[in-house]
Amino acid sequence: MTDIILGIDPGTATTGYGFVKQVGSSLHAVAYGVVSTPASAPMHERLQMIYRELDDLIKEHKPVSGGIEKLFFSRNVSTAITVAQARGVAILAMADNGLAPGEYTPMQVKQSVCGYGGAKKPQVQQMVKTLLGLEKIPRPDDAADALAVAVCHLHSMQTQSWLR
Repeated sequence: MTDIILGIDPGTATTGYGFVKQVGSSLHAVAYGVVSTPASAPMHERLQMIYRELDDLIKEHKPVSGGIEKLFFSRNVSTAITVAQARGVAILAMADNGLAPGEYTPMQVKQSVCGYGGAKKPQVQQMVKTLLGLEKIPRPDDAADALAVAVCHLHSMQTQSWLR
């Protein structure tokens, strides 16, 4: 498989993205980074920035599929609402480019990447580095998280194809 897969870790201040591909049995990072928005900008402008940058990146890298992290929150409802808005525009950017995103909980991503759903963030980052053959852990954390989502989605796609 040489198709490119997108992973997104949504957030209002920082949305992580990662594009991966599999060549033979090896996984490779094609591109990764973050879309950052200024806290001083009105929310509608921040959401527009996220949408436009993700749309441009999807058009540039042409992934065949993608995954996005599901919303997880325990206490701060207002933070959850803004993250949900960023998640919505990320899903819209994917949909506008013909991608129906796979949606994964943080536990599912950790299970897929580390083999343990309770893995800590440093373990996930180290496994992303190892699985993708990178020289160092991707920074910032949101980019590493997005690459983990992409790896999880790729594994999920492979599992689904085996079950058919």
